[in-house]
Amino acid sequence: MMMRWLCLLAMAVAAFGARKAGSPLDALPKGHEVITRFGERADFSPDNQRIAFMAKSFGDAFVIDLKTRVIRCLTCGVPGAAFLRIMHLSDGNYILIGPERFSDIRTSRSRDNELWFMSKEPGSKPVKLGRKMSEGAAISKKRLRMAWSETESQFPELPRGYSRLVVGDVEVGGGTARLVNVKTVYESKSPSCRIEAQDFYDDDTKMTFTCYRPKGLGGVMGIDLKTGAVTDFLSQAAEIYNEVEGIFPDGKYTLVESSKQVETLGGVHGSREIDVWKLRMDGTGKDFVRVTHFNDYEGWKASNPVVSTDGKWIAYQIARAADEAGVGYGIVVMGVK
Repeated sequence: MMMRWLCLLAMAVAAFGARKAGSPLDALPKGHEVITRFGERADFSPDNQRIAFMAKSFGDAFVIDLKTRVIRCLTCGVPGAAFLRIMHLSDGNYILIGPERFSDIRTSRSRDNELWFMSKEPGSKPVKLGRKMSEGAAISKKRLRMAWSETESQFPELPRGYSRLVVGDVEVGGGTARLVNVKTVYESKSPSCRIEAQDFYDDDTKMTFTCYRPKGLGGVMGIDLKTGAVTDFLSQAAEIYNEVEGIFPDGKYTLVESSKQVETLGGVHGSREIDVWKLRMDGTGKDFVRVTHFNDYEGWKASNPVVSTDGKWIAYQIARAADEAGVGYGIVVMGVK
């Protein structure tokens, strides 16, 4: 009897926390294709013909033509480029995010992080938009509009633990741009929710944002910009790391970086043990489906997924569980069924 119990226990232990050895790149599902062997933080162009991405954190921005697979550098003419993200405006111009110069990871990623505009014309140089911000930004797919968050790291006069969600329009002209109609649309006055903007949807009347919580956790949130009403789309998963990512054009589904698979694979909930999941934004949290299985392999994760503007493609990055958020080692593209 004891021997049988020990066998059952051994089988249970093997089933729980049994991550595989090797690389998920050797077992990519059909329809998943590695298009670059370096880079991170992909972003589809408005016409879905190209993907812009960063070579590395605090580095240069590149773009790959999805038809020819030709890769070219967009910022290699900028001495000491130290950007963290590149994103497309709806007219094909670019928004860059990062410090003017690199000093150290903590300071450059928080206090000195700011917004830049760069024209799509070849040879253009980044131009400061005169606004510091926290982490990433939401960019409208229909208008020259964007949103970002601000914290006391960029604005020391703000209360400790405070963060706010800000929306503004990008006024473009003569190869440069400026932010206009800037306004705060939501505030968190508690460190229990540190805000990061993500995506507009429903004709830009709503947007998603991540609520970073204590103990390294996160929540998927949405705000109605007309009424100010806020929805927690995964309220029943407060003890899991969930970071909202790319949204589908119909606004009914979004991608999420989630540690939910830790429930069966073992490990610690947080930003290191994550994979890409797809969530129906109906508020129930019941339609939550895993998209990638990189975290099935010891030391790996998939992260930073984005959706093409026609909803037909997803791009995500190859990442290692030990690395900081955003660090990637190549871009994978997959078709949406």
